[in-house]
Amino acid sequence: MNRKEIEDKIEELKSDHTRLSADMEKLVYVKGKTEITDKELERIEKEIAELRKKLQTM
Repeated sequence: MNRKEIEDKIEELKSDHTRLSADMEKLVYVKGKTEITDKELERIEKEIAELRKKLQTM
């Protein structure tokens, strides 16, 4: 991946994270199950962190 591709992927993941965070708020409000959404948010956060590390080493 080049720098532009990594930056684009980070932006995509940030967008997904924002959407899932809003979904999580709705689930909490209606007392729904949040485990799957919470795990997906964690996965996205880890992937963003890994991509940022790659950018720093470039």
